[in-house]
Amino acid sequence: MVKPSSPFAFLNDLLNRVGSRLQPPPWAVHEVQHRAVLFLNHVLQQEPEAQQRVLRQQGKVVQFQWRFVKMALVATPAGLLDLAAEGAVPDLTLTLTEASPFDLARTTLSGDKPPVQIVGDVQLAAEVNWLVDHVRWDVEDDLARVIGDVPAHTVSNAARRGVQALRKFVGDRRAATGAAPGADAGIVGPSGTA
Repeated sequence: MVKPSSPFAFLNDLLNRVGSRLQPPPWAVHEVQHRAVLFLNHVLQQEPEAQQRVLRQQGKVVQFQWRFVKMALVATPAGLLDLAAEGAVPDLTLTLTEASPFDLARTTLSGDKPPVQIVGDVQLAAEVNWLVDHVRWDVEDDLARVIGDVPAHTVSNAARRGVQALRKFVGDRRAATGAAPGADAGIVGPSGTA
């Protein structure tokens, strides 16, 4: 019996071909990275323990990679993050090994961690893992500052229900195709093995 192909297979192939040929201008990449650093620092400032952990790694560079996208961050003396200097040698390189943006989104929405290849400083990798596991953006708190407590709570509850429904849908789809939850997720070591 022939297994039906995903309707996203065409889009995935198109993204691979177009993404490798069309690159955003360097100034746009820098601006997006700068905004990402501002957001990450906003989230870190809400968690003093996270800032202390980042402070302990002061001066160390972590490079994140996915397909053709790279971003290098350095821990600052304030316990926050900044873009690393151009050409800085990373102490830790984290590469998302899942090439498909659709599979990456599916893995993330199902609550699993995407597969990552880790090369470099083991202690720094442990700190990054702790940050990923324990630091969350308090959307409701930020929204309450803008629209008030009750509307923010209402919007947050609706968003949580939407995310739960989406996760259930993704889990049901994964079960229908026979894929075990978390089968394609995990941390991949430098040699490519889990």
